Amino acid sequence: MRLIFLVLLAAFLVLAAPTEKAQAAVTAEIDLSDQVMHVYVNGRKKHSWPVSTARRGYRTPTGTYSIKRMHKMWHSRRYNMSPMPHSLFFHGGYAVHGTTEVKNLGRPASHGCVRLHPKNAARLYGLVQRHGPGNSRIKIRR
Repeated sequence: MRLIFLVLLAAFLVLAAPTEKAQAAVTAEIDLSDQVMHVYVNGRKKHSWPVSTARRGYRTPTGTYSIKRMHKMWHSRRYNMSPMPHSLFFHGGYAVHGTTEVKNLGRPASHGCVRLHPKNAARLYGLVQRHGPGNSRIKIRR
């Protein structure tokens, strides 16, 4: 009886394990060449927004990331306590967040983070909060 239970448990764990191809509920795709973010919810495009990523001498990491932590308001200790509203941290100190430098959106201007208009950062933050950071991805490509 115990053997049957263990076999069934093992089968359940294999079938219930998430796969690489599992689709995230919220996906933010950032195109570094175009300086634009496309936001998908359950595979459907919901938003396209201009962003600012790394300017010359800095880099925005490329790849696919899960959200490690979220903060409604964060202040950068590295950059003079600059405000980072609606921060979604995805790789070390790199985050998607709102900016007051909205005039630079659509062109590289940051130290590596992905900057959004504050209203759009709040929308994205709300979507991630609603669907869960574990069900959300940040994809960055050249």
